[in-house]
Amino acid sequence: MILTSCSRYMKKSALFFLLIMCLAATTVFAQFKSTGKTKAHPFLFYTPNRIQHLKERMKKDTMMARNYTRIKDNVDKAVVSGKANLEELSFIYSITGEKKYAEAVKQGLLQLVTRKQWDGLDDRTPRWNSALGTAHNNFMAATAFDAVYNYLSNEERFQIAQGIVKLGIEPSLSDWISPDKRLHSLNSMGHNWWSSIVYQAGVASLAVMNEVPEARDWAEDVMLASNEWFAFSGSVLENKPANFDPSGGFYESVSYANFGVSEYLLFRLAWTNAFEPIKMPYDHLLEKTMDWFINASYPNSGQLQSVNFGDSNPFANGDRPVKIMIALGYDQDRYRWYLNETGKGSVKEDMGINTPLGLLYQPDQLNKSKVPDLPTASIYQDMGWAMLRSSWNHNATMLGVKSGYTWNHAHADAGSFILYHNGKNLLADGGNVNYGNPSYSSYSVRSEAHNVVLFNGKAQNPQDQYHAVKNIGRLYNLMDAGDFKYLLADATGPTSQYFLRNYRNFVWVGNVILVIDDVKAYETGKFEWLLHFNKDAKKKGIDLEVTNDSAAVLVRPLFPETLPNGYPHDFPEKMRLDERTGVKDHDPDTKVTYYSIYPPEEYKQTKFINAIILLDDKNKPITGPAISNMASAKEQRTSLPRIEKLEGLNWIGVRITERGKVTDVYVNLLADGRLMHRNSHNVMGGWETDAYMMAITYPEKAEATNPDNISEYFVSNGSYVRKDAKVVLHSLSKVFMHAKMGSNTEVLLQGQPLIYAKLGMNAKPATVVLNHKKIKTDYLDKEKMLVLQVEARTAENDTASMQ
Repeated sequence: MILTSCSRYMKKSALFFLLIMCLAATTVFAQFKSTGKTKAHPFLFYTPNRIQHLKERMKKDTMMARNYTRIKDNVDKAVVSGKANLEELSFIYSITGEKKYAEAVKQGLLQLVTRKQWDGLDDRTPRWNSALGTAHNNFMAATAFDAVYNYLSNEERFQIAQGIVKLGIEPSLSDWISPDKRLHSLNSMGHNWWSSIVYQAGVASLAVMNEVPEARDWAEDVMLASNEWFAFSGSVLENKPANFDPSGGFYESVSYANFGVSEYLLFRLAWTNAFEPIKMPYDHLLEKTMDWFINASYPNSGQLQSVNFGDSNPFANGDRPVKIMIALGYDQDRYRWYLNETGKGSVKEDMGINTPLGLLYQPDQLNKSKVPDLPTASIYQDMGWAMLRSSWNHNATMLGVKSGYTWNHAHADAGSFILYHNGKNLLADGGNVNYGNPSYSSYSVRSEAHNVVLFNGKAQNPQDQYHAVKNIGRLYNLMDAGDFKYLLADATGPTSQYFLRNYRNFVWVGNVILVIDDVKAYETGKFEWLLHFNKDAKKKGIDLEVTNDSAAVLVRPLFPETLPNGYPHDFPEKMRLDERTGVKDHDPDTKVTYYSIYPPEEYKQTKFINAIILLDDKNKPITGPAISNMASAKEQRTSLPRIEKLEGLNWIGVRITERGKVTDVYVNLLADGRLMHRNSHNVMGGWETDAYMMAITYPEKAEATNPDNISEYFVSNGSYVRKDAKVVLHSLSKVFMHAKMGSNTEVLLQGQPLIYAKLGMNAKPATVVLNHKKIKTDYLDKEKMLVLQVEARTAENDTASMQ
């Protein structure tokens, strides 16, 4: 069976790594196939060791004891009413050993296993005999049966086990993995359904092994099938994405990742408790997925939030899978930091200490001080997610960007972004509502519910979320150089019905994030820049001031024009601002406002540059009249970054002055695809280059035209930069580069698999760090140039190391 599964993957040379995974799975299968005898009941979750450990903890930990008492009080009330939860009942019996609880569990089980069916979908042809309700009952029945096993008679054990097989295991395995009856493949449903239904059938199979000997084989089949679920690479003909990004992300959203991954991990935990620990080929991927949950999170003074792309919610998290991973022996300080953050609140995905499993599997010590030992920027290129943050401290700033798949739980949001700042989500995703509500299809999943660019009111085809987008969005060239960060989003593929070019550049300099859109259509029409926000937004002068309690940012359009600083009628050449109406995230009965920002003229090709200015305690909301001269040193607030528009022949740009530093950002209008068979040579601010975009940073009072004054260079898709007769950058292939100049030089360099570049420097630096690795300094004295070489495959590896 496993060799047949592997042969399908071997036909895809681009997925050669799956061959290694399959070969490793063969060895693992042999290992768990020969596992020894099953332990005595209870062995799934409420194991004697765990129960005893919890009892000892409750003697010392009053919070644990209070939560246990709360569960017990609820159970006692529910027993009287006859509506007790089987999981909680079983848990309280496991702690107390009191027969009244065991009897209530037994009666509940007998009632459950004598039903006509547990779940199914009558509206499908052929009928689906199992669904998420089946998975839920498999888990509940298995947990309860295991917990009270020793209280039951042999006849009762047999009756209950047969009922679990008939109503839970058999319909689940028949529909989803059996050779002779199967209706589904790995990609016929959203991938969390497969996980839940199959893995909970595996848990139930483990529970009934004594009464149904073949159930052990069923559990082994489920464990074996898990290799294919983790390795699933998508489908070309059906436009289906892979389950997992190679760096660990799960494309269906944080909320569905919590559910789908946890369903597997519960099965893995039950397997480990029933037999012994095992190793699987995808364990390293699982560890990366835990880091993805952390990277997608926003720690603040209150309840931890996570990026809510797709069908998620703002407070979804990876609490449950991280706790189970620790229970399985995969432990990291950053996991415990994360659990300390998730423990500040409670959401439906959370396995908090107000639940039986949460109490039993709560780690003894949580990390309340150390921040995660992860980079401040991460990219998941296959699925098209990126998160960039100012730091891991509470209430820092985090930018989330998505440009990837659209299907099922992933919305039509290629190129969209959201922003968290000072503890709040300010620039928001449109979110989602109940699947049965008409607004889900007419608004939530569509482009207009997200921060994207529209052309004549359109971006992605509304059918993409149902049929899946064929040409997916992409993210490229993430660079994190501290105060300077860069990311390129390509939304052209998903929007190619209307756009010839749809590129979005994020340039983060200090307290300013520039969103630079490079758009082109097939015909002349109306381009619109959408902005969704979470609470309040008001136009103040040339800015939109977006606030959420004490958190605030300014959104300032710069190109093609600014907003009018006065009556719009008096400034017909300025940008227009329209209010649009959507529905509130998870509350379709409440209408919300979002904005469309657009130029008065129609274009076939244009550039949007919008500045997001991060406000802090020193830069509080404007209370006085706005100042019209945006280049003034007293611009609106003296402590605000000063932003000036720059413009020249075939180029536009922005100058940002803040904290004694100036950064000039140039956009080369000749490098946007309008030239064929000619390099995009241009002179911008006196700098010769063929770069698509470049930036220089220098002291505020220094001369910008002198290369000796430049402390940082940034180049986007450029092969040379020259100033007068001095060569700053030379590379035959176009590269993306950020260089911090000086005695200790730091360079980020991306591009072709083989890069041989030279960086102009007056003297040999003491140290050189290239792509986060210290390298031997290779300096050409005669040319006064530093040699930077990225060998074949190294560029790819270095990029991965930053994720």
